[in-house]
Amino acid sequence: MEYTHLGRSGLSVSRLCLGTMNFGPETSESDSHAIMDRAHEHGINFFDTANVYGWQKGEGITEQIIGRWFATGGGRREKTVIATKLYGSMGDWPNETFLSALNIRRACDASLKRLQTDHIDLYQMHHVDRSTPWDEIWEAFSVLRQQGKVLYFGSSNFAGWHIAQAQEAARARHFLGLVSEQSIYNLLNRWVELEVLPAARHYGVGVIPWSPLNGGLLGGVLRKQREGGASRSNSGRSAEGLEKHRESIEAYEKLCADLGEDPANVGLAWLLHQEGVTAPIIGPRTAEQLDGSLRAAEIKLDAEVLGKLEELFPAPAPNGAKPAPEAYAW
Repeated sequence: MEYTHLGRSGLSVSRLCLGTMNFGPETSESDSHAIMDRAHEHGINFFDTANVYGWQKGEGITEQIIGRWFATGGGRREKTVIATKLYGSMGDWPNETFLSALNIRRACDASLKRLQTDHIDLYQMHHVDRSTPWDEIWEAFSVLRQQGKVLYFGSSNFAGWHIAQAQEAARARHFLGLVSEQSIYNLLNRWVELEVLPAARHYGVGVIPWSPLNGGLLGGVLRKQREGGASRSNSGRSAEGLEKHRESIEAYEKLCADLGEDPANVGLAWLLHQEGVTAPIIGPRTAEQLDGSLRAAEIKLDAEVLGKLEELFPAPAPNGAKPAPEAYAW
């Protein structure tokens, strides 16, 4: 496994990040523990979760599963860079949601208790809070850091100007600010290239792509359909996306077959070739799925293949893969 620094920080993380959103709802606790053990065996040290995962309000099911795994010892906590998030509702009372100083304090303490640890390595805002001033947010975060409860801070689902706003407010306080931004990013969804990626690169913020396979559409969905296998891409928005992009996805799967590689691994490898990307989040439901994802870190895509992928899944800018303002102006 290769490692890289998370943004401009000195923190070393694996080039693949283990996403834990399936732990609880889709994957049993024992299987979840086995997946995390397997991740360590493969050198993956970067795990991502959130206080709302498990989808039972206020319970933090996924964090609890991870906490009980940490509690089994064997250096599990020490080997793990644990990232969690706050913002989503953890209760029905007014201050159990968003990014007030009160909720930041309470949410952090609750996550620490569920994770059975004395500190969080990377504490992420799950979404921008437009009603809470940055001075309040950074002051609350600085207290957590002074208390030793959190080491680094990150964002998720921010616009480029939100990243700039956050960093400039942190700079005015002589605070490190954000070291990461977690955004949806994949071959089918490249909107972050317009302004989020340029902002992240400018400020030294590492990008952690979520949904790197766009809900399974880049994971060999057509091949699985032909083989009669079940897929998350057979219903809902994924099914609509499949119909919209069927021609491109079919050509993509053929290209991957010609390369002798699994489509899911090519999609992850493409992200690893993008400047500023730290680690795509993989969300295996089984240990076997985790094992299969490791190939992505080994794939080297040459200029010809990258060019073919660009043709199949062009950048969102109508005049080429340029960031703003050239994306929509001269």
